[in-house]
Amino acid sequence: MSTMAMPQPTASEAAVRYLITNYSPKGNKVGWLMMASILVEAWDLYSIAFVLIFIKEQYNPDPLMLGLAAAGTQGGALIGALLGGWLSDKIGRRVMFLVTMVLFIVLALAQAFVPNVTWLIVIRFLLGIPLGSDISTGYTYIMESMAKGEREVMGNRWQFMFAVGEVLTIGVIVIFLLTDMQHEMLWRVTLGLGALPALIILVMRHDVPETAVWLVQKGRYREAKQVAREMFNDNLDMLPNHDVEVPKVSTRAFLADLKKDPIRWRATVYGWIACFAQGSEFSTFAFYLPVLFVMVGVSSVLGINLVTMALFSFAALSGWVGPLLTPKIGHRGIAIAGFGIVLASLLVAAFALYTDNKILLPFAAAAMLWGHYWDASNCMTIPTMVAKPKYRGTASGFAYMFVKLPSFLAIFLFPTVFAAIGQANATLMVAIFPLIGLLAAIFILPEVYGYEND
Repeated sequence: MSTMAMPQPTASEAAVRYLITNYSPKGNKVGWLMMASILVEAWDLYSIAFVLIFIKEQYNPDPLMLGLAAAGTQGGALIGALLGGWLSDKIGRRVMFLVTMVLFIVLALAQAFVPNVTWLIVIRFLLGIPLGSDISTGYTYIMESMAKGEREVMGNRWQFMFAVGEVLTIGVIVIFLLTDMQHEMLWRVTLGLGALPALIILVMRHDVPETAVWLVQKGRYREAKQVAREMFNDNLDMLPNHDVEVPKVSTRAFLADLKKDPIRWRATVYGWIACFAQGSEFSTFAFYLPVLFVMVGVSSVLGINLVTMALFSFAALSGWVGPLLTPKIGHRGIAIAGFGIVLASLLVAAFALYTDNKILLPFAAAAMLWGHYWDASNCMTIPTMVAKPKYRGTASGFAYMFVKLPSFLAIFLFPTVFAAIGQANATLMVAIFPLIGLLAAIFILPEVYGYEND
């Protein structure tokens, strides 16, 4: 009986498969360096929530302008996610994460000197572009520089880093409040301080090399071998010692390629749904927690900041525990548990608002944040991990678009919804998002922990 010979992989394909399936001794360090940039994003995205009251006090903008000031960075990040992911595949991971940090430093400082709310909106929109780009590039780098299993745990830690950034932001603002800093100085210094961690990260990233996988894909074999020796202590002997010309990849083929593999397609579709669901649930209920607490009279402004800092400290613990549990219960397990907890918590929060139970509301918020930091942990990891290396930047940016679109719309429009239908009804309405995420985790997501793709 004759058998059909399987086509032999090219040297490039063999090298990529080898890099993806083997370990990286320095990958964990590099992974943390990529994750560190989330501190910068968290600072800028959420510091505005705590200083809006002072911006309103100084300029008294209408609700539309105030909403745009809060949501402007999210809108810019929507563009940055798509553009940055595409450019990451075209010109390289290293170039992109260096450029994005430089842009962020300049724009973060610029927003501290704006003369009015209009300019604040413009600067914050531009600031969002490098922020969105950096996340998609960072995820791509992690998936190409760490071993399977390890890369997923690291990727799932992005919510932990967000929580740490939020706690640091609130802590600094609390210190400023305790020192009776003049309110205009407070919000300007708070927004401008985001440039400091960005500068530190830029210096630390300066010597990080391009990923060997990307270099192989581009036919730059000599550089790939050098990077592999430095990072993996491996010479990639399957590659020749000279560069080659490789066909250019059309990113338009990204979606068509996904549909060829049902596992990758279902996992990616789940990732998009989960990104949209978790972005919506957070940017409505959780983002406006300080405002909600003030509106229902939970405590003073300083007290609100302290309560919120305690909540996000609790959330940071959840963001640390979730990734550690992922190898044990899988991506499906952490997603189902996370969305289920958020759904139940929002129902309890709505009940607390309906019954004017001020004591119950912070506990419901704590449970909601615990669940959120689980259900959001892998929505970026999964689509980036299962994508083919040549589309990985595009896949990461495309997924992050599904985070930023609802985040922009929710932060911009949710105060209007609050005013129109009331806090309790609005909170009950938000519960639809974790319900959608829960159903997607149960019926769409295949278990892809440890998935290999070349």
